[in-house]
Amino acid sequence: MFLRTISVALMGCTLLLVPIAAAAADHGPSTPEERKQALEYIHEWQGDPLGAHAKDQFARVLKWFVDVPDLTVHACTILDKLPKGDKKDGATIFGGEFLAQAAFVIENPDKKDDRLAEYQAGVEGGLRVYEPLLKANPRDREPYLDDLIHGARPERWRNL
Repeated sequence: MFLRTISVALMGCTLLLVPIAAAAADHGPSTPEERKQALEYIHEWQGDPLGAHAKDQFARVLKWFVDVPDLTVHACTILDKLPKGDKKDGATIFGGEFLAQAAFVIENPDKKDDRLAEYQAGVEGGLRVYEPLLKANPRDREPYLDDLIHGARPERWRNL
């Protein structure tokens, strides 16, 4: 169910971003200054994913990744069993995954083809975001994510 929801949301975002993608052809490759600024937004968001500026920081990084042709984040949906209590938690955890992968892509240009490392960075980023979400709303505890934090490997990962 969650994967279907994420798929529909990503498809909707893709359709909304088509006009932006057309404008991206005019942008050119990312500059060192832009990468530095994107990392600042990412790290600020990661420091306070529930803060007043979190949505703006996320939107700026997302738009920038759409605009630059030389960097790509491959959406990782492995955390498909997200908290069910507060519906925004799932989106925030997914945002943590995306931004952690974005930071990995920017900081590791020599590993642009290493999707496993990129996905690992994303999962770790999503799990880091889960902890402040639990502090804000302890009822949203999710055993699946708790197991991942404590090192358990879900059965479906054993054959990866």
